[in-house]
Amino acid sequence: MKKMVTLNRKEQKRLVVLNQVEKGKMIGREAAEVLDLSLRHVRRILAVYRKEGAAALAHGNRGRKPHNVLGENLRKQILDLRQTTYAGCNNQHFTELLAEREGITLSRSSVRCILLKAGVRSPRKRRPPKHRSCRERYPQEGMLLQTDGSRHDWLEGRGSWLTLVGAVDDATGKTPYALFREQEDAQGYFLLLRQIVTSHGIPMALYHDRHGIFERSKGMPESLEEQLERERL
Repeated sequence: MKKMVTLNRKEQKRLVVLNQVEKGKMIGREAAEVLDLSLRHVRRILAVYRKEGAAALAHGNRGRKPHNVLGENLRKQILDLRQTTYAGCNNQHFTELLAEREGITLSRSSVRCILLKAGVRSPRKRRPPKHRSCRERYPQEGMLLQTDGSRHDWLEGRGSWLTLVGAVDDATGKTPYALFREQEDAQGYFLLLRQIVTSHGIPMALYHDRHGIFERSKGMPESLEEQLERERL
């Protein structure tokens, strides 16, 4: 009997994508791009998911003390493994090998910080520069929405300038919703997202520009997740 587990948002996203692969609606390469994982790692978690169900997607450290409470001993162990057993691996592959073979489950960013502080950088292959290469669109509708605001004389001189705040689906180019605002502001995006979620469901990801309303000001306190991540490092 498969045990019941509660998945966080990241794990729920993996579950949705893996189910799409199982139904034949998505191939492994597309799943790897959506989840920001290597194809090898997607195949690995898919194999475990087929055997153990959703419980296989739950974080391995849940309910246990994380490995990084070991402090300096853990850092030394990771550095030693990186420079000996797994010499030549990039940070992504090394992080996966730590979890798979050594039982050390850390995020790639945590492993990267430990290595960088010791002066160990991820090896990179030199590739010829790409000229105006285009990113492939997401494979299915609803996975990624691109949001933006456009200030323009939409009323053609019959009133003040307005800003059109809208979202475009990355896979289809459709616009699920848009609205006019006096300025591009946070409330406008909240209204936009509320209507989209109500009518179409929650998208997997959002893309936006670097407008100030999407950036936390320097005076704002860190979130609990950011504080915990900094303490672990």
